[in-house]
Amino acid sequence: MGDNSPMRFATLPPLSLYVHLPWCLRKCPYCDFNSYEARGALPEDAYVDALLRDLDAEIPYAQGRAVQSVFIGGGTPSLFSGRAIDRLLVGIRARLPLTAHAEITLEANPGAAEAERFAEYRDAGVNRLSIGVQSFRDSQLKALGRVHSAAEAVRAAELARRAGFDDVNLDLMYGLPGDDPDGALADLKTAAALEPTHLSWYELTLEPGTAFHRHPPPRPDEDVVLEIESRGRERLAAAGFGRYEVSAYARPGHRCVHNLNYWQFGDYLGIGAGAHGKVTLGSDASRELGESHVILRRAKTRNPRTYMETAGSPAAVTVERIEEPRQAVLEFMMNALRLPDGVDADSFEQRTGQSLAAVHEPLAEAERRGWLRVEPRRVTPTADGLRSLNRLLQLF
Repeated sequence: MGDNSPMRFATLPPLSLYVHLPWCLRKCPYCDFNSYEARGALPEDAYVDALLRDLDAEIPYAQGRAVQSVFIGGGTPSLFSGRAIDRLLVGIRARLPLTAHAEITLEANPGAAEAERFAEYRDAGVNRLSIGVQSFRDSQLKALGRVHSAAEAVRAAELARRAGFDDVNLDLMYGLPGDDPDGALADLKTAAALEPTHLSWYELTLEPGTAFHRHPPPRPDEDVVLEIESRGRERLAAAGFGRYEVSAYARPGHRCVHNLNYWQFGDYLGIGAGAHGKVTLGSDASRELGESHVILRRAKTRNPRTYMETAGSPAAVTVERIEEPRQAVLEFMMNALRLPDGVDADSFEQRTGQSLAAVHEPLAEAERRGWLRVEPRRVTPTADGLRSLNRLLQLF
């Protein structure tokens, strides 16, 4: 819902940068990301060259803003050498200003070979490491098609600390094949004992196009999953992790800046095969880009070989324009209402280009149903609203 008055962006949102490195050792059966099994030596130099050409073409869309976070995702970025990551970050800093304390995250696999590179990544300027553990149970890792062991996952978390990382995230999943509350909570206990600053804890979902979607594994029933969630959130709270998004938990002062920018409908440039970006164009954009007051989604070609051949040219990009206020509202709400802290009116108005009054009716209905708490300048989802997010979004 919302009115049809034109979007007007008086100020621009914060800006982040996403970098996609698409190769991995083995495609996991639950993964729907744009990733490809590595065969032979990775074309590190050619791919970094392509990333920097890609970034050169994205610079006008920064519109003078400094980048507050860089997220190097995949695939498995830790397959790249420390030298390649250093060259990438040097190239990024030469092209775009970064804020004084910019968060720079790299996703890593717990495998022994990758973990040996952690210190090199730290020296290159990475200051946050996100380790894809998924489970500390070997039986579950095997069921998920992971290539590391539980012991390697523990060692990777320990090595990250020794390498000097003050910010470490561990990715964990629940609702796994044959999962039960005791097993899932044991994973959380092991994770908390390793003293990460952040945990991403999310339910296994069977995404279209994945091996698990084609051949579903046995999974726990809904009552078991609800018990895991309830007891798990209590365990995380007791361990000092605050829940600040549906699946994200952080110690005080360690929320993920990059992911928060996504959820708060901020702007981000995307470079790499299959990378996506979202940029808001205000009035000043008309001089260099020839248009204003529109949101653009920019997606890069998915195939790594084609990407390396075309990066930096119009052939590597497809563009979607968001001009309808209703679409901007829906996309904002799809992200912001995942945050238990809710969203303030200033952010809504800055990032959708219209007044919060434009969505008075759906807000009132959501409040009547017990899904939102609506204050004059703030909207906050209730516990029931977080559980009923899909139905809540249908109101907009």
